[in-house]
Amino acid sequence: MMRQLLEPLYEWILAGQIRHFPSHVAIIQDGNRRYASSQGILRDEGHRTGADRTEEVLEWTRSLGITHVTLYSFSTENFTRDSAEVLALFELFKERFTRVLDDPRIHRNRVRVQMIGDRTLLPDDLRAVIERAEEATAGYDAYFLNIAIAYGGRNEIVKAARAILQKVRDGEYAVGEISRQLVERHICADHNLPPVDLVIRTGNEYRTSNFLPWLANGHESAVCFCAPYWPLFRKIDFLRALRIYSQRYEGLAGTP
Repeated sequence: MMRQLLEPLYEWILAGQIRHFPSHVAIIQDGNRRYASSQGILRDEGHRTGADRTEEVLEWTRSLGITHVTLYSFSTENFTRDSAEVLALFELFKERFTRVLDDPRIHRNRVRVQMIGDRTLLPDDLRAVIERAEEATAGYDAYFLNIAIAYGGRNEIVKAARAILQKVRDGEYAVGEISRQLVERHICADHNLPPVDLVIRTGNEYRTSNFLPWLANGHESAVCFCAPYWPLFRKIDFLRALRIYSQRYEGLAGTP
């Protein structure tokens, strides 16, 4: 009872301490399996509970005017998990991407949904559902939700290097024209992702796990590592992360 009374008050206090908000937040949603183990429930239920929390967090970001959110949902390394878990995750992704088609929040708020990652690694049925969701929201430009599936940051840089090399061979660029700006234009070129302002990782892990290395690490984004497993991530935790960004922004800008 006391917690129910105090949490809204603490949220209000935290919100008052945030003077600057990020435009692009990237989230590593870690801890679904450990949450399931701690609660004595099936692993797949842990992932499903995490997906429900994701939808809630996206409502927080939208209400605060954060226009770009990128979620690290499934890495290339996750393919090494047992096949039953991978298949269950793919079914969950299919379900959630299908919801996009009829979700009034997506269409009312003009949220563009995109996948980043290696589509060739996904089964045809999942890829088809993702493409339908992308097509249904392709004309929206108020908010951008990027889902990283079959994603690896080093692979992303290698693909950009290959694309630039091919254009050099084709005579589109000279070797001397290769610059940081040119490389950046080829990073997630199909999705036009802006630099990341804030990375959040849950689950008490202190690493960014090959997530958006150019757009996050390369731009020295603020980083918040927090203890709760993803299904237990609260608005208080989110506001604390935003406060870290705001304080860093003020420090860099010399704001008094």
